[in-house]
Amino acid sequence: MGLPTCKEVHRLASEKLDRPLTMIEHLRMRLHLLVCDACRTFNGQMAILRKAMRKLPSIDPTEAKEK
Repeated sequence: MGLPTCKEVHRLASEKLDRPLTMIEHLRMRLHLLVCDACRTFNGQMAILRKAMRKLPSIDPTEAKEK
């Protein structure tokens, strides 16, 4: 169980939008981010996306269909 791949880190960064990561997932991701500039950049972009999504108003799916 070595360092996760960039692909795994990208998946975890995306999943972090929908759910909290487990401690193991979080630690593996953090270890990879220590050595990978590209994934650090991607993770930073995902953090910006998370922050922007939190500012959006909630939409009721039944109301969206009516419009």
